[in-house]
Amino acid sequence: MKAHSTALVVGGGISGLVCAYSLRKAGVEALLLEASARPGGVIRSERRDGFLLELGPQSFSGTAPILELCQELGIDGQLVQAPSRAPRYVLVGGVLRKVPLSPPAFFASPLFNAGTKWSVLRDLFGTSQPPEQDESVAAFVRRKFSTELLEKLVGPFVSGIYAGDPEQLSLRTTFPALHEAEKSAGSILRGMMRAAKAKKGPRERPALLSFREGNETLIRALATRLGPEIFCGVEVTGIRLGGGGAAEKFEVRFTAGGREEIIGTGQLVVATPTKIASRLLGTLHNSFEKPLGGITYAPVAVVSLGYRKSDVGHALEGFGFLVPRSAGLEILGSVWNSWLFPNRAPDGEVLLTSFVGGATNPQAATRSSQALISLVHREIAPVLKLRQEPAFSNVEIYQRAIPQYNLGHGERLAALEALQAKYPGLWLVGNYLRGPAIGACVEQALAVAGEIAKRVSK
Repeated sequence: MKAHSTALVVGGGISGLVCAYSLRKAGVEALLLEASARPGGVIRSERRDGFLLELGPQSFSGTAPILELCQELGIDGQLVQAPSRAPRYVLVGGVLRKVPLSPPAFFASPLFNAGTKWSVLRDLFGTSQPPEQDESVAAFVRRKFSTELLEKLVGPFVSGIYAGDPEQLSLRTTFPALHEAEKSAGSILRGMMRAAKAKKGPRERPALLSFREGNETLIRALATRLGPEIFCGVEVTGIRLGGGGAAEKFEVRFTAGGREEIIGTGQLVVATPTKIASRLLGTLHNSFEKPLGGITYAPVAVVSLGYRKSDVGHALEGFGFLVPRSAGLEILGSVWNSWLFPNRAPDGEVLLTSFVGGATNPQAATRSSQALISLVHREIAPVLKLRQEPAFSNVEIYQRAIPQYNLGHGERLAALEALQAKYPGLWLVGNYLRGPAIGACVEQALAVAGEIAKRVSK
């Protein structure tokens, strides 16, 4: 490996891969180091016994940057889109009820009482201001709307995205658009409508996408483009300031093949989860450890079950369903993969992926695979009218699955930005910064690569 690189990316998840790819596309020499045997992090797709499994994220939103990236990589023709009007359900009183996805549907829905519906009208015509201090998602929904809306819709929704606890998640960092809407317009609805009008381009909601052979198609395409500039099985052990001027501001120590080596770089991108970032940047200065160490992760078990279609009494037409904590179940929700996308299950069979654990039930992810399979089948069987045990099963457990944007997250990010400013040429990318979704990671990685390219070209 070279002893110097203009830019060095540490971490080969989606953020690191996109950043390294974008840098090289811009003509910046860039290497990527990844500790595991394969790049991609939790984005993994496997075909087994005729089932196409997503072992991490099940799909992604087709944002403009992602669509452009897919086109550049030549994989846009492999994209598959979920039905645009796929209903989403929430389990209330043991019954799956459609989630209203438009204002008319909301006011017509039997899911909410008159008080909750009135609270939405009150926001539209009234005026309020957010509190000065950081506010949890749960406190915000109770203050502005109702406990019913929190329990039946918002709580399950944040469990589905963050596997998080709405009592702990920070509104300002989890849903910044809602906070800004109230702050700028005195109303969530008026503020959101104003922001929508100000946006340029089409206002269509991004489509829900995957690839014919799974989400890992994107990972493979990025890794192929990087080619020999990506090194797997390389563990970075420390970072220190270099003595080579602007071209080598940092010296990065790593082990590869049992040997310890050092590489110098002027632009260092740390694209690892916070636990690893804290350890690495702590070798640069221990002040990084507190803000990074304060970001917790929710554990999640991803349980994929296959059934014969003839053994399923429910039509399974939709995205899937979310589960309020008040339902007394341990699953957070279930995705109906084989209805959303083609070729997810063999003919005559269906594939369902459910999620267990999260911030409100972390001990669930410590159970054995067989115990999790039994739990999920037991809980979804009466809901989906399952008549037999699953014919296929797979379990993936992530003890640190999704970063939690809990109260104080904004202050932690501000502290990290202040520390970064002391080390020109140091950059952070990852799902703990600007959103955990694949699209948010891609956008942030592209932005950082763009900034580096500008500085290098000066």
